[in-house]
Amino acid sequence: MNTTNNKTLNSAFHIEPAEIFKGLPTQFFATLVQKVNREIAAGHDVINLGQGNPDTPTPEHIVKELQNAATNPLYHKYSPFTGHSFLKEAIAKRYLDDYGVVLDPETEVAILFGGKTGLVELPQILLNPGDLCLVPDPGYPDYWSGVALARAEMSFMPLLQDHGYLPDYSSISEQDKARAKLMFLNYPNNPTSATAPLSFYEDTVEFAAKHGIVVASDFAYGAIGFDGHRPVSFLQAPGAKEVGIELYTLSKTYNMAGWRVGFALGNSKVISLINTLQDHMYVSLFGGIQSAAAVALTSSQVCVEQLVGRYESRRNALYDALDHIGWQASKPSGSFFSWLPVPKGHTSVSLSDLLLKEAKVAVAPGIGFGEYGEGYVRLGLLSPEERLQEAAERIGKLGLFA
Repeated sequence: MNTTNNKTLNSAFHIEPAEIFKGLPTQFFATLVQKVNREIAAGHDVINLGQGNPDTPTPEHIVKELQNAATNPLYHKYSPFTGHSFLKEAIAKRYLDDYGVVLDPETEVAILFGGKTGLVELPQILLNPGDLCLVPDPGYPDYWSGVALARAEMSFMPLLQDHGYLPDYSSISEQDKARAKLMFLNYPNNPTSATAPLSFYEDTVEFAAKHGIVVASDFAYGAIGFDGHRPVSFLQAPGAKEVGIELYTLSKTYNMAGWRVGFALGNSKVISLINTLQDHMYVSLFGGIQSAAAVALTSSQVCVEQLVGRYESRRNALYDALDHIGWQASKPSGSFFSWLPVPKGHTSVSLSDLLLKEAKVAVAPGIGFGEYGEGYVRLGLLSPEERLQEAAERIGKLGLFA
């Protein structure tokens, strides 16, 4: 082996990423993870409230179904490209039971490798280079990723507290209304934790139909509503299927984040386009996971009720503790996040850095979700009540709210 020649070749060889890759947005929260990991590696007890990863296990009956299904030789083969009919039927049945929405399992349901996959695929399916997408600000950063991959452009819709963290369609310019082809919405909202009433979705259908804009409702936290209120589905609005789709995931409802099971529902043309793109990329999910997902959707939903009750109890415990230290904010009405204003003299990043350094509490700075996220930090309800209370006590000792 000629090592000298190999070294010469290796040093001369250069790999240049495609321009489209260079245009991807920076993963803001990768920096936060690195900061947290450094504190943990240094031996500190960090209470990490900055991420959105469910902290309790997948319900046992779902896990057992996967164990059983893994022994079925049928699932050792390639799955049908668009997924097993039994899972699509289970999805349609769940939406009928929960929301009164009628769906055709074969033409109005697409199985996804997690909700994130669908969110990134949609702009590539619907937008040409230079087309415009309306995006909430603050919002989930992966909306930006799909738009970048489509080489399209974004116009941000501010989500302001005075407007219930709902976009104000009347404030969108006529030029943007004319150019836009796709719009992302997300309620219960990440990061603001706001929920949307049916009247908002009715207005959305009217707005989208008038301007020819496809609506993508990100319903990832759709099961998590508090104070006796179930979040409203976009598809409950009359005419919703004519103008858009909804994306749902089992990650939050059943603590199945690592399983990567999601689905898109609604407009049959958009569903067909999603399936076509995925035909070129995947051969659907492992059949055993599809079987377990169907069990999750069709069996007793007591586990979901218990999960929502746990988050509501945590919410109440956290806000009682925050009130005690003088950090005032409205309680979230949905999702498992809290959206808290930063005290005077701080930005969202400076407060996040201070809390991590001095209190060993990790929170997500609002600027990571967009320009209008500045002035807030996001906390997750993903730790036991006593840890949430301890986090508030640690923060209180810093005297930021005296």
